[in-house]
Amino acid sequence: MIPISDDNPARLVPVVTWAIILSCAIVFAWELSLGRGMAPALALLGFTPAALGHALLPPPGYVSVPVWATIFTSMFLHGGFLHIGGNMLYLWIFGNNVEDAMGHLRYLLFYLICGVAAALTLAAINPASPVPMIGASGAISGVLAAYVLLYPRARVTVIVPLGIILYPMKISAIWVVGFWFVLQLLSAALGGQADSGVAWWAHIGGFLAGGLLTPMFKSAQFPLFGEVRRGPWG
Repeated sequence: MIPISDDNPARLVPVVTWAIILSCAIVFAWELSLGRGMAPALALLGFTPAALGHALLPPPGYVSVPVWATIFTSMFLHGGFLHIGGNMLYLWIFGNNVEDAMGHLRYLLFYLICGVAAALTLAAINPASPVPMIGASGAISGVLAAYVLLYPRARVTVIVPLGIILYPMKISAIWVVGFWFVLQLLSAALGGQADSGVAWWAHIGGFLAGGLLTPMFKSAQFPLFGEVRRGPWG
C-alpha cells in the first residue's frame, strides 16, 4: 500500500517541508558525485550506535564529525533512489499539514527531535551495532504520528498492488498510518535491522516520540482528532 496524495489542504506554505526535501536532494546529489567514495562518507556521516562514546578514525582524505553530530547528518543521507524517493514522498504528502498545525519553527524542532529520538531508540535496542543508520525515516515517522493524531479521518489516496495491477483507492489516514506502524512492529520483532538493513526500531522510536510531542507542539486551533478542512481557509 503506497500513499500518493491526500485530500487535506493546508493554509500555510510548507516552506520547512520543502526545504528539508530540497536539502535531502542536494545531499543525495553530493553523495552520487563521490562515486566510490560514497560508502566511506556514509560510514562517517551516518549514525553508528557502536560509535557512541568513541572517536571515529576517518580513512585518508576524509574528515570525521563528532558522533553526536552524526545523529543530525544521518537524517539527510540516503542510500539509493528508492530510499530517498520513498522518504520524500511520505514527507511531501504528510509534512505540509503537520507544518500547518505547528507553524514553521515548531515543526522544524519537532522534526529534528523525532529524528534524534529515532537514533537513540536504535542505540538503546542495539548499542553494539556497527551498521551506520542513514535516512530521514525516523524523523518522518514522527511526522506520520502527528498527522494521524491531527487528521485521522483525512482521505489518503493509496496504490494497492493486486498482482500486476496497481489499484488506486482512498482510505482514512488512520488505516494508512496504522498499517504502516504495524508493519514496522512486525518487521522489528521478526527480523530487525541485521536481516534487512532497515532500522525498524528507529522508525518505531520516531513514531512514538512524534505521538508524545504532538500535543505540545501543535497550535491550539488544531484539536487532536480534528475535522479535515475542505478548503484552503478552514
